[in-house]
Amino acid sequence: MADRVEAMPEDSGDALVRVTDLAKYFDVSPPWLTRVLQNEPRLSLRAVDGVSFDIPRGKTFSLVGESGCGKSTVARLVVGLYRPTMGSIEFEGVDMASLKTRAQMAPVRKRLQMIFQDPFASLNPRWRVADIIAEPIRAHGLMSDDGEIARRVGELLEQVRLSARDGEKFPHEFSGGQRQRISIARALASNPDFLVCDEPTSALDVSVQAQILNLMKDLQRELGLTYLFISHDLAVVYHISDYLGVMYLGRLVEWGAAREIFREPRHPYTRMLLDAIPDLEMSGRQRIPVAGEVPSPISPPTGCHFHPRCPFANDRCRTEMPLPIATATGEVRCHAVEEGRLTEELIRAKRAEAGIAN
Repeated sequence: MADRVEAMPEDSGDALVRVTDLAKYFDVSPPWLTRVLQNEPRLSLRAVDGVSFDIPRGKTFSLVGESGCGKSTVARLVVGLYRPTMGSIEFEGVDMASLKTRAQMAPVRKRLQMIFQDPFASLNPRWRVADIIAEPIRAHGLMSDDGEIARRVGELLEQVRLSARDGEKFPHEFSGGQRQRISIARALASNPDFLVCDEPTSALDVSVQAQILNLMKDLQRELGLTYLFISHDLAVVYHISDYLGVMYLGRLVEWGAAREIFREPRHPYTRMLLDAIPDLEMSGRQRIPVAGEVPSPISPPTGCHFHPRCPFANDRCRTEMPLPIATATGEVRCHAVEEGRLTEELIRAKRAEAGIAN
């Protein structure tokens, strides 16, 4: 059983979202007849494998990791687009899996919304912007008078720094950043408490990314929003996060207060991700190169999933799955950290093996 995040004791009593032992397996087996003729077993892809975390009310919890690590699957599980294979997702104490009918789901669904990665693909190109934003208002029965809905749509557009007159236009008439603002306005239309943001800035130019992130932070302060933020860009995550979870091959390997993890990463994979950020300040921080590719989630490595790429792995790492241990920054799953093997002397030795000057 995956242990719960203990890196946020001051907020843990007011967790809006609580994820416990969350797992999602996809059946990727060949057709039945093919398996019978070729005597092949069923194949299961473990996209998410025992993930647990809390998100305090009014805070941002970010998930980072390479492509294919399970971040977006977690996002889709949390909003109910996928049903979990195992584990639970609680929203303000209500287990989402216990909601079976549309009537039961409706009060919860209007309080959580999702912002997708591609703002153009997630907007109906045949609808005017006003109709797109008004759809959640009508779907949840928040207003019925057309005049009231039109005024609310105008307020939402202005809230995301657009004009109320933009409601008469179609999505193709806007830039990528403006389309993402429309997506945010649509997400806010049902007066949610919780937004799941699946890489909402990755399709945008860097300058536009900063504008969207600043808008999201302003909205969080004004409306008391809680975010689950999915990204592979650590610079973006640093700007918006209160808490950070690092995922690798379906598991959380390190998590805790974001600023502390950025200042003192413990897991070798977290170090690898941070080393990928250019050192523009020329601080001279030591870097350990990590080779290889992410293994297949259909047949993940035994023990610690990261051991084939880890320069500090030993026999224990290859056979025994690490359990969460408390650190000064939060919690980490790593035998090397537990055994005290990540010393500066060993890091220097690994750098020397790689032919890198200290």
